[in-house]
Amino acid sequence: MKAFMDKDFLLGTETARQLFHGVAETLPLADYHCHISPREIYEDRRFRDLTELWLGGRQEDGSYFGDHYKWRLMRANAVSEDYVTGDRDPYERYLKFVEALQLGIGNPMVHWCNLELRQFFGCELPLTVENARAIWEQTREKLRSGPELSVRGILRKAKVAFIGTTDDPADSLEWHQKLAADPDLETKVCPSFRPDKALLIQKPGFREYIGLLARSVSKEELSTVEDVCAALTLRLESFCRLGCRASDHGLDYVPFRPVSEAEADAAYQKALRGEALTTEEAEGYETFLLLHLGREYHRQDIAMQLHYSCYRNANEAMFRALGPDTGCDMIGQTSCGVSIARLLSALEESGGCPKTILYSLNGADNDMLASLAGCFQSPELPGKIQLGSAWWFLDTKSGMEAQLRSVSNLGLLGNFVGMLTDSRSFLSYARHDYFRRIFCNLVGEWVENGEFPPEEGALRRIVEGVCYTNAVRYFGL
Repeated sequence: MKAFMDKDFLLGTETARQLFHGVAETLPLADYHCHISPREIYEDRRFRDLTELWLGGRQEDGSYFGDHYKWRLMRANAVSEDYVTGDRDPYERYLKFVEALQLGIGNPMVHWCNLELRQFFGCELPLTVENARAIWEQTREKLRSGPELSVRGILRKAKVAFIGTTDDPADSLEWHQKLAADPDLETKVCPSFRPDKALLIQKPGFREYIGLLARSVSKEELSTVEDVCAALTLRLESFCRLGCRASDHGLDYVPFRPVSEAEADAAYQKALRGEALTTEEAEGYETFLLLHLGREYHRQDIAMQLHYSCYRNANEAMFRALGPDTGCDMIGQTSCGVSIARLLSALEESGGCPKTILYSLNGADNDMLASLAGCFQSPELPGKIQLGSAWWFLDTKSGMEAQLRSVSNLGLLGNFVGMLTDSRSFLSYARHDYFRRIFCNLVGEWVENGEFPPEEGALRRIVEGVCYTNAVRYFGL
């Protein structure tokens, strides 16, 4: 029997072990898409215990912040919500999580949590109920003992070279400005442009958001769709002055219904009046803005990320109680591959298609998106259009392997930009270690099965590229 998660965890061949320990393990990392707080990086937040790091809870503004992967695991074990997101005793909440985790055989959370304990705390004890108290005390002492595990200490320990946060166009970017001026910050932290609230014209709060966007560009109002486009362009330019490398769109599905500016404006005027829009009107407006923004992304040389096929807030009672992003989303089923292709084609024809990363929450879309990417490659940049890393519910061992196989079967895996955290947790940088082990193991299997030449230089370039240097090149770091 193999030891539980030893140094060669997931590395099934000698080639895999050589590639991981000799190349991947020591590389810095670029987390080009995540949801961590720039304010917490600037203020170098300190955490009191594992509960605060892992489970979070209710914030001062009434919202909830924490790791919804862990919340879902606890709910699956019939843990009451006052332990999941509530204000029960921190140790009791942590213990409830450990009790659930001990039933999680096959769940990547078992691997992630134990990797985090080892990488950041040097704790070799398996996370079990029997070890729970000892681990709690050991980690709490390390969190309190010095700056090694403050936010910046965690980034330093994980060798994080770059972070792309997720930021609204109407955000003041105050904390990014402070970070950019901080000479002691070792990690480059830049905003990423997330304009969904300006696009999703049928979502509640659209009119109120347009007012907020207007104020962000010192306008009393945005009277026309042309004004909205101009405001978004101004805000994008502000983001780019602070080093923005990417945009991000989180859509239920990607529409493509081209309309004239007059038609898009007519839909916008209806929304401003509070009138209901047809699906066709909403899709026309959204397509008009996506085309405008795509051209701007190309002009500014930043990547467009399209995330889709998530059905959000499936449990309406929980949504009313806790709000969004609290663990009640699910994999959706959409079929918008042709719409994405038509969107990219229209951008190519009308001023340039931006470099684009495509993510579906439905793994059934992997091969379709990988084949789509091959239709729009360009001499501008190797792998200009990419199937993105296994996202959210797919960032499991099997999900990562499936995504890597789709890219390798239908594209050039050696140009893939690699892993991201997409996380709200600073300890989740251990997931890069997880990905690198899975990737090196897959490459090692191909080599030792005689499916790829055992040429050391080529293998090193592939592993270095996928684990770090391709992202450096792609995002211009």
